[in-house]
Amino acid sequence: MNLSILIPLLNEEESLQELYSWIIKVMQSNNYSYEIIFVDDGSTDNSWNIIESFSNENPNVKGIRFMKNFGKSQALHAGFAKAKGDVIITMDADLQDSPDEIPGLYEMITAEKFDLVSGWKKKRYDSVVAKNLPSKLFNWAARKTSGVELNDFNCGLKAYKNTVVKNIEVSGEMHRYIPVLAKNAGFNKIGEKVVIHQARKYGETKFGMERFINGFLDLITIWFLSRFGKRPMHLFGAMGSLMFIIGFLLAGYIGISKLYHMYNGMKYSLITSNPWFFIALTSMILGTQLFLAGFLGEIILRTKSNEARYKVAREVNF
Repeated sequence: MNLSILIPLLNEEESLQELYSWIIKVMQSNNYSYEIIFVDDGSTDNSWNIIESFSNENPNVKGIRFMKNFGKSQALHAGFAKAKGDVIITMDADLQDSPDEIPGLYEMITAEKFDLVSGWKKKRYDSVVAKNLPSKLFNWAARKTSGVELNDFNCGLKAYKNTVVKNIEVSGEMHRYIPVLAKNAGFNKIGEKVVIHQARKYGETKFGMERFINGFLDLITIWFLSRFGKRPMHLFGAMGSLMFIIGFLLAGYIGISKLYHMYNGMKYSLITSNPWFFIALTSMILGTQLFLAGFLGEIILRTKSNEARYKVAREVNF
């Protein structure tokens, strides 16, 4: 199978018919073998009924319905697990991503041998203050932190080799950082393609300004996980050991200093009257706690279960 088109959605009943017809037109004009996977992330409108009607008339249309809204990352994770195409294309359901971009993305994966190609909405039709400027700042920070040179991490229109989506795990709100996850998994040929950004035709955006705050927090998380996610003891153990040693040496110095003064008949004060004693004690306590945090992190890492982070209510055509 050439293509899997993966579309996560939430309350997009107005745009689904137009999007579906547009994708089918592109598939037929290019003679692709394909599947379209709609992942309904807990819609409360008529979206699921529309998806079911598509699947009844076209066996290449498949659907996954969550029991409630679990988030875009979980929707992508569920779709990635089911996708069978050699190339997987992800796109949003709000018609801001153009299906006409699919052949170009497909060629970059198959002919130019990219592992992943991310869309770049160079010309946007969003609010400059509410979205464009925060997005530019966010993308700059993501480039500097991750080392992945992309101009638009947030673009939902992306293409992947099948092996990429089968070897990364998208959780929380990490869908923005799939290129970073792919790089950390060993897929280094990551490209970018300028794509058309269309103004939203129906409904309202499901993401507000809080997505940028969450995005920066997720960026810190993924930076930490990429460096210490598999070896938390290397960070917490090292920091804990250093703080404990500093505190121990300081406490030892205070004790030896008092003994010296006592032995030589010099004036001395109680150890507990010395503020440095409490600094040393605090340092040793914090060092012990950090060391234990690293040790517990190692235990959790080795015993964690891969429990599903979402619940599926229904599936069609799988």
